Amino acid sequence: MFQFQHSNYLYAFAIIPVLVVLFVSIVYWRKRKMQKLGDETLLSTQVQGYIPGRSTFKFILVSIALSAIILGWANLRMGDKTEKAERKGVDVVIALDVSKSMLAKDIQPDRLTRAKQLIMRLTDKMKNDRVALIVFAGKAYMQVPLTIDYSSLKMILQNVSPDIVPSQGTVIADAIGMGMESFSRNERKYKSLIVISDGEDHDEQAVEAARQATEEGVIVHTVGIGSPQGSTLFDPDTRSVKLDANGEPVVSRLNEGALKSIAKAGRGSYSLLQNTDEVAEKLNGALEGMEKKNLGSLMFTDFTSYFQYFLLTGFVLLIIEWLLPGARWRKKRSVNESVA
Repeated sequence: MFQFQHSNYLYAFAIIPVLVVLFVSIVYWRKRKMQKLGDETLLSTQVQGYIPGRSTFKFILVSIALSAIILGWANLRMGDKTEKAERKGVDVVIALDVSKSMLAKDIQPDRLTRAKQLIMRLTDKMKNDRVALIVFAGKAYMQVPLTIDYSSLKMILQNVSPDIVPSQGTVIADAIGMGMESFSRNERKYKSLIVISDGEDHDEQAVEAARQATEEGVIVHTVGIGSPQGSTLFDPDTRSVKLDANGEPVVSRLNEGALKSIAKAGRGSYSLLQNTDEVAEKLNGALEGMEKKNLGSLMFTDFTSYFQYFLLTGFVLLIIEWLLPGARWRKKRSVNESVA
């Protein structure tokens, strides 16, 4: 069965009618100009290499060539054989801290941006795992339920910022609780929760929430973003360093102790984000080492592509159109040539 791999590219065919209208307009305009100059038949004899309909023929060649290139671009292909493959993986919920302290720049370009980069790298390494995204600050919010559509998750992740949550804080316990609701209660394994945060101003119930998660078969990993030395925060209202009630600069510091305690209670690992690839590899290794469940089967089809034939046809037609000589006005013979 034939199909186009990139069917959305076929919208480019909309340019063909536009070119037709433009060409017809030019032909009509040229015809009117010729009529103003004199008899059209007589004028045609003054055009060197004049062949009736040549411009129309050249336009048809260009149109066919463009159509062939668009078809090649969309890649017409035919399925040869179909295979069934079993899909196994685990369910992973990523809880991302989006409190304003995540805008600190003690890790460049800032904590939140680096956290997003980590999630991007991690999903790049995933194969069959289902993944969900939760954001939290003063409260947790589900952004993406468990899915294997990593592209959609990445698209939503790009728009994540502190502005999407109405209240500030770092309620890791609430994020863990929402993550628990995402998992199946009928399974006591195949589940992992990854908390990415600076751990600042965290709630005291987070360790207990992680401990309860392990009783449901969930492994809780934590990733620390920032530095123990900390960094001042930018206040968008004053466009300067944020100050506390005493007029002192507010310094946001990474709370590694809290995040390590949560990971220990959750029987998982703690990672300090310094090298994004290394942390992504470490987390992916932990997920790969887990026992996996059957997530159903996928049908894979091998295809034979025919794009090269369309592209070749298009380029050959363009070369032919380019090689066809154009018409031009005859040069007036000099007086000497007339006398001779």
